[in-house]
Amino acid sequence: MGKIFKLSTVIFVFFCCKTGAAQTEQLGYHPIITDSAGKIIAWNHSDPGKAYTDIITRVWHFWDTMRTDLNGLPYYMNHQVWNEGVNDKRGVAGSQFEMALNSWRLLYQFSGDERLVENMRFMADYYLSHSLSPANANWPNIPYPYNTLLYAGKYDGDMVIGRNYTQPDKAGAFANELLYLYKLLGNGSHGQTPTQIYLNSAIDIANTLVKNIITGDADHSPLPFKVHALLGVNGVIKNREGKNEKVIFSAYTTNWSGTIELLLSLVEMKKGNTIAYQKAANTLLAWMKKYPLKNNRWGPFFEDIVGWSDTQINAISFAQFMMNHPQYFPDWKPTVKNIFDWVYAKVGNKKWNKYGVTVINEQTAYQMPGNSHSARQAAAELQYMQLTGDSTYKENAIRMLNWATYMVDANGRNQYLNDDHWLSDGYGDYIRHYLNAFAAMPLLAPADEDHIVSSSSVVQMVQYPHSPYKRPDHEERPLGIKIRYSTYHNKGIETIRLTKKPAKIWFNSKPANEINQHSNEGYQWQALAQGGLLQIHRMNANDVIIFE
Repeated sequence: MGKIFKLSTVIFVFFCCKTGAAQTEQLGYHPIITDSAGKIIAWNHSDPGKAYTDIITRVWHFWDTMRTDLNGLPYYMNHQVWNEGVNDKRGVAGSQFEMALNSWRLLYQFSGDERLVENMRFMADYYLSHSLSPANANWPNIPYPYNTLLYAGKYDGDMVIGRNYTQPDKAGAFANELLYLYKLLGNGSHGQTPTQIYLNSAIDIANTLVKNIITGDADHSPLPFKVHALLGVNGVIKNREGKNEKVIFSAYTTNWSGTIELLLSLVEMKKGNTIAYQKAANTLLAWMKKYPLKNNRWGPFFEDIVGWSDTQINAISFAQFMMNHPQYFPDWKPTVKNIFDWVYAKVGNKKWNKYGVTVINEQTAYQMPGNSHSARQAAAELQYMQLTGDSTYKENAIRMLNWATYMVDANGRNQYLNDDHWLSDGYGDYIRHYLNAFAAMPLLAPADEDHIVSSSSVVQMVQYPHSPYKRPDHEERPLGIKIRYSTYHNKGIETIRLTKKPAKIWFNSKPANEINQHSNEGYQWQALAQGGLLQIHRMNANDVIIFE
């Protein structure tokens, strides 16, 4: 049996506690609600699965219905912070579109809402056609992370140091999401689209990164944090040390999880210069092992910080990368735990300890508790529990997810405690952590609904009875079909939370059997108090039909 089912024996007593009286203390948009033990629960429902699903639905709806801006684009294509009245004067965040692509892909798998796919296509198409450096640049065909002219409709530089500067780490992560989008749209189930351009653009970006990679050292990552795309010179940041201001080059960051994923994926797909990609991936991996994994010098991520800062997002994103790719890290278990401990020591926030939760500040230079950062920490810790059986962090992880719901208003606005509504942190870099938490701990998913909570492949098409929006050209589902989905790879594993055991399952229009000691292909059913977990094991099938 898969390790996913070993967790079903864990009894989460605190889920069943009765809701206590509402507290007078305000957190975000809501007064804090506790269970009978005085521990924080979500503001909108005492059942975590219902609460989290409701929250991510509200947040997505707010994004999907956000107002059109002065230049005719959706507001989120121009700004990093949402304001209800006068538009915010800042352009987009460097990772805003990459984060949204990542979250929407996971949310589509979970919900079947086709509007998510259309939004992904729109963002990718527009950004690719309005952000790339010239083909004759020193760093060619790479996206700029910021619109220096707010309503110009194009992206041409960096927020702090200006035009023609780009951030290679953001480019690599965005290219990785282009690969996922290529895989998602590959079978044409969402209508005709030139999907090849997503693959070609990902290859172009990978080629630029590989061409400029170096070995690196203690002060220089193999690729810089900020670089002038035309001239190839590193950008400059200012580092304040006491009363003295020291000028240093922006030559260091550790946000390379997405870039390494991009390179390894292209090697697996046998696309582009695979020999160069593997060599570059090895260089990045060797540098990460030699430096940040030993000294916890995680460095900058956010473009609006002018000095040095160690960021939780870099540290935990790489911890997640290690858990997703343990074959590269023989000692990943103590290493990941060391990263967790570093995060709590450097950016842990104990202000709400009386409610049973320690949350996470954004970074060392900005000690503000973050909605997405606390949720990221929670998802990573639940994944660690899933893989190791170590439940040390379990309860606080779930309390962090509960805490982060308080930043979301009833209409889906998602704020920081400083009242800014960041369209990166509060949307793309928020929703995905709840979905990753469901994947790591399927018992958190709502028991009275049907959802794919994880897949080892890319789910290209999924049809649920409850899907809020379906394409008009989708074929009618025959009576008796509960869920139908297709995947990019013909080999993989899906975990699905179902309200009841299915009557039968088909792989590629042929009946599938329950797995036994004589077979590795088929399905497993784990009955729970309400419904159960279905685990699909595909060895040579892309299409799955689950019958009532």
